[in-house]
Parts: sequence; structure tokens; C-alpha cells
Amino acid sequence: MIETKSDTEISAIQDDLKHKGVKYCMGTYVDIHGVPKGKIVPINHLHHMAHGSELYTGYALDGLGQAPNDDEIASVPDLDHIIQLPWQPEIAWMPADNTLYGKPYELNTRVLLKKILQQANAMGFGMNLGIEAEVYLLKKNEDGSLDIPDPDDKLKKPCYDTRAFLSNFSWVDKMVTSMNDLGWDVYSFDHEDANGQFEFDFQYADALTTCDRFTFLKMMAKEYAKQEDLLATFMPKPFSNRTGNGAHFNMSLYDLESGGNLFQCKPEDDPHGLGLTRLGYQFIAGILKHGPALCAVFAPTVNSYKRLVRQGDMPYFTWAPVFNSFGSNNRTNSVRVPMGGGRCESRNADGAVNPYLAAALVLAAGLEGIKENLDPGTPQESNLYELTEAQREELGIGFLPRTLAEAVDAFAADPFVEEVLGSELRNEFIRYKQAEWNEYHTAVSAWETERYSHLF
Repeated sequence: MIETKSDTEISAIQDDLKHKGVKYCMGTYVDIHGVPKGKIVPINHLHHMAHGSELYTGYALDGLGQAPNDDEIASVPDLDHIIQLPWQPEIAWMPADNTLYGKPYELNTRVLLKKILQQANAMGFGMNLGIEAEVYLLKKNEDGSLDIPDPDDKLKKPCYDTRAFLSNFSWVDKMVTSMNDLGWDVYSFDHEDANGQFEFDFQYADALTTCDRFTFLKMMAKEYAKQEDLLATFMPKPFSNRTGNGAHFNMSLYDLESGGNLFQCKPEDDPHGLGLTRLGYQFIAGILKHGPALCAVFAPTVNSYKRLVRQGDMPYFTWAPVFNSFGSNNRTNSVRVPMGGGRCESRNADGAVNPYLAAALVLAAGLEGIKENLDPGTPQESNLYELTEAQREELGIGFLPRTLAEAVDAFAADPFVEEVLGSELRNEFIRYKQAEWNEYHTAVSAWETERYSHLF
């Protein structure tokens, strides 16, 4: 049974929300793609919603399982993570967990993450997570094509461009003001590496809170863009000739009793000098052990692999994390230990990630690394793009999947995935992603028409 508040506690929350001007409660969970779904009830019905009054046909949703004749699933809002919509304060957004017959419904990825977090708690660990949010702010033309809204945002290397930043100040200011008003502590934001692209970095938190915030941030970015007659997209690779949208996962474990960072140590106490404890290296080893399978949830779309381009496919070095390897501040690794240590960063996560699903699977992989006392080996400090295939093989550095099809095959072949997700969620993910690949593979693109229609 998913726990909820007592009636007295719910009444107090209800009164507080009414005092803040809230009229409606939006209980929201995500489908397998991380897309929010839910129902809205008037504030006076919060008690009913909190006890699972809102029912859903799982068969009508992507990745929630069920057949047309199955009983409905319910959703129970998490009343500890309420967010009042900054742009529509009459509505309180509440992340929700699904239940079936009063028990947690584990095809819900937020429920899954809470389950894996409980396993970490049993080992004495909590998980902190920070997600770097990259997003394009674009205009949509009448023909449906996407374009950069600022005509002056044309630099070939637009990263950190202050002029382009100022041209989009209205939207950026709405985003940062709202995040700070919500207590997220934005500590940095900028015009990113591509024209029309921005990044927002806000303070890390426990994994569940960060996943909730990232889900809400995507909805908020789109709403504020709409107010500017623009489109905000977290699509991994909107343009073939521009940088993609990452959503790098920055992770550490903390001690449940003291709250101390269990990955942090002085660089002189670390044989590799990165400022990472043995526990941290074990965690990384678990990630690398299951790197190809994890790629399917970190980079879960056909479009994701237009971002993860290997050397040789482009005329210049990209920062694409295509190698199943780790190192220090070396961005040619898929896992790195940023300067100062104390955390590890998985760089192949992109803007299409379902944060709950990815966080659950990567945490389980890291915990396995700890349980099995795995060693990730020596950090890779070279530019891995410059190594020959023979040199990479000698170092034991493998490539991550190159397409969604390869990633799903790796996901399906790794027994660890079923152990963590259960057979139903595992099979749902495979089914949807294989269908996505097949649909893409049989579609005729504009590139093909342009190239072949007059050639043959």
C-alpha cells in the first residue's frame, strides 16, 4: 500500500493551498516516455484524490501495461512534493504514484525508483542527483519546420554568447525566477553550445525530488515559450548540424545518518587523484558493467543517436559520449568525475530521458558495483577520439550502442534489467522501443526523397 497522509494532515495541506489561492489539484504521473499524465480535481476533493479516487485505464497509456479487460489503476499524489504553478497559481501540481488493488503498481517508473531507493536505504545509502537541463528555444514556421527565433543568433561558436542570451531574456528570466521562487537554487545558466540553445543548472537534491523537478521544468519551459509564441524542446537532436540536448546525470550517495557525501575524499587520499572514494569507483564500475543496457534508458529515442555520433561520422570532434569508459574532467568518456571529485556524471543521458526510469536503473547498477566490489580500472585521460581501434581494444574501451535498435538489443540481453524492472516493465519498454525503431526504419525521409528521386 502506498502511504498517504492522515485526514488531519490532508486537511491542513488543503487549507494551506486554499490560502495560497489554489482551486485545483493536478495529480500527475508519467508514462514510459516520461510524458506527464493525470487528472485534475477541485481543491475540496483533495481528500478523495489522496486516497486514490482517480482511476485510469492503463491500456490507454504508453508503457503502463494492461489489456482492455483489466481493472483500472489509481493514482495517489505525493503530498510532500507539491508545486504551485507559477504561471497558473490556481493549480497545484502533485507528482503521483500508481496503484492497483491498493498496492504499488511497479510499471509506474516513479514507483520503481522509490523501490530501488529503498534498497539503497537498506544498505545505509541515499542518492543525490543533479540533472543539467539543456533546451532549445525555437520558432515554428508555417510549414512546420523549426528555426532560431533570434536573427542575430548566428555565430558558428555561439556557446556562452551574451548577446543571444539577452535577446531571449524574457523567457530566461521567467524560467530562473520561477525556479528560484520554488526553492531550486539556480546557480548558473547560459546560452549553450548551439544557436537557440540554453542550459539551466540548479542545486542537486535527493533523486526523487530532482526527477520531479526535471519533469516539472520541462512542462514549465514549454509553457513560458508558448507565452512568447515560441517552442521549447528537449528533443535530443533538433538539428543535424548543431549540438544536441543533454541531460547529464550527476550522482553521489550520501550516508543516511549523517547526510555526508560517501563519494567525497581529498584528492591525495585517492590513488587516482580524482577525489573519489572506493565506494564511488565501485558505483562507476557498476554503471560501466551495464553501460550498453543503460544507454537505452539514458538515450531512449531514435533521435538520441543522432546526438551520439562517433568520430569518423563528423568532420570534427564532438563531445558525444560514445565510449563505455570513465575518466576525470575528460568529456570523451561517457562517465566522468568532474573537477573536485565527490560525484560521477553520466553524460549520455539526453533531454528525452524518463528521469525516474533512468535513475532507478543507474542506481541499481551502481549498487551492484558496490555489492560485488567491482573495479572500473584506470581512469582514461586521453582524447579517446584520437585513439586507434587497436589502442581502444587494448585498453578495454568499448563503444556504446550506435542506434536505438542496438541499445534495445543490449537492454533485452542483460539479465540485470529484468531483475531491476521486473518482466512486465522490461517487456513494455522493449515492445515500445522496437516499434519506434521499426516505424522509423520503414519511414521515407525528406533526405531520401531529395537524394534518390532524380538519381534513379
